[in-house]
Amino acid sequence: MKKPRVAFFDFASCEGCQLQVVNLEEDLLQVLEAVDVVCFREAMKEHSDDYDIAFVEGSITRRSDEARLKEIRKNAKVLVALGSCATLGGINCIKNFQELDYVRKFVYGEKASNYETYATRPPKAVVPVDFEIHGCPINRKEFTMVVKALLLGKKPEVPNYPVCVECKMAGNICVFELGMTCMGPVTRAGCAACCVTEGSICWGCRGLVDDPNVDSEREILATHGLSVNDILNKFRLYTGFSEVAK
Repeated sequence: MKKPRVAFFDFASCEGCQLQVVNLEEDLLQVLEAVDVVCFREAMKEHSDDYDIAFVEGSITRRSDEARLKEIRKNAKVLVALGSCATLGGINCIKNFQELDYVRKFVYGEKASNYETYATRPPKAVVPVDFEIHGCPINRKEFTMVVKALLLGKKPEVPNYPVCVECKMAGNICVFELGMTCMGPVTRAGCAACCVTEGSICWGCRGLVDDPNVDSEREILATHGLSVNDILNKFRLYTGFSEVAK
């Protein structure tokens, strides 16, 4: 039986989500037994445009990126957005709230005119995306779960409840009670509340749950002394492309 052919591609990103795939450890062997990886710049020199499943990491930050992404979409039977930059636009969307000429000059200085840029967006704003694996970086176990579901012809079951649920399961003290602020009440779970468990806060890297109670979250943040701009910036860190952050 012919194994599905899998390819990995990257646009504007740190490529940390692809590194998570490389670091699957023993699970990597099981994945390689089930699929043929035909393109993966992080891990191999070979390249092929004959593939069934394409995993795309990174956001689209240049108009010239669109043609390459559309070609990937044309070749793939299934396209999966890999990580926050690909599912949400990610941290790269922060530049969308500044003048793009200023951003370009700030980064490239005198050579700014040599570099194109436009408002950052996730791949789904350019082409149809079949499935999304959230996170910054992605969760390795969730990646293998999604691959298994795709190979079985099933729709991957991605959580659609807030990180707060996983915080309760982990026995964490709510960070609001510790004097900090958190995006957990409106952020999609699936990370095992790892950031809060390690003593930090939820930054919202997995994006908003469906129909989030945004007004309630704004009220909670406001009661902790945050201004309207502070609140918007909380949403804009990862979800700057979404309507809620505009």
